[in-house]
Amino acid sequence: MADWSAEQYLKFADERTRPARDLLARVALEAPRLVVDIGCGPGNSTELITERWPTAEVTGIDTSPAMLADARKRLPGSRFELADARDWRPPEGADLLFANAIYQWLPDHASVMQAQFQLLGPGAVMAVQMPDNLDQPTHMLMSETAAAMPFAEKLAGVAREKLPPAGFYHQLFSPFASSVDVWRTTYHHPMTDAAAIVEWVRSTGLRPFLDPLDDAEQRQFLDAYERQIAAAYPALADGTLLLPFPRLFMVAVIPDQSAARCRDACRCGRANRQGRRGSSAWACHIAVI
Repeated sequence: MADWSAEQYLKFADERTRPARDLLARVALEAPRLVVDIGCGPGNSTELITERWPTAEVTGIDTSPAMLADARKRLPGSRFELADARDWRPPEGADLLFANAIYQWLPDHASVMQAQFQLLGPGAVMAVQMPDNLDQPTHMLMSETAAAMPFAEKLAGVAREKLPPAGFYHQLFSPFASSVDVWRTTYHHPMTDAAAIVEWVRSTGLRPFLDPLDDAEQRQFLDAYERQIAAAYPALADGTLLLPFPRLFMVAVIPDQSAARCRDACRCGRANRQGRRGSSAWACHIAVI
């Protein structure tokens, strides 16, 4: 896939940053020392992190050199690294892994997320937001438009798969977490016209459809797609188009050391009670606490 365009991405900077702000608000850490912004893009989410925890060591990682260059301009005092989340592992002592709109791009993203979460230390947090809009007209019409194009074979298999339901992610984290919070929010963004909606998705969801095409094919695709979008999103009385945008959020917390000891004690106590009822179960519990 071609490199990302920070300029195109930031045409809707406020709308793209709002979910990151909402995700960050649900992270209960008071003073994390080491935070990693996975898929940091142009640094808009990293900036929120540095504003909330000015003394934290914050590192942003991304696969896009263009995005990282923009992030370094935005936050010259922060650290940014070229890295692929698929094979990246959190550094020792990381208190927070923050990932705003990145994992949905990764094949087998659930395994990647779970593996990274399991490597965190006691009390650490993983906070994730992913667009959950593949059942929305914006994305359904991408595939429909592609199938109707004379160059449809170039676009075979480029569409992403829909995310699993919320319960899947709860079960993904819960065996290793002291708490898992999963929720879904649908934002309704006011747009000026169908062309604005196309501009929105052009820098993200449309990229897999546009990258394989030459310039003439891209224009043909975009013209047909915009006509479909105009029909799917009728204007309100004031001329505004509302773009519903569902997003899935999750915050998982690794048990802290005291909670882990208590959990182990309870398991030991249950085992003792099942084996031989008596004081040994409670002795184990008291000794560990």
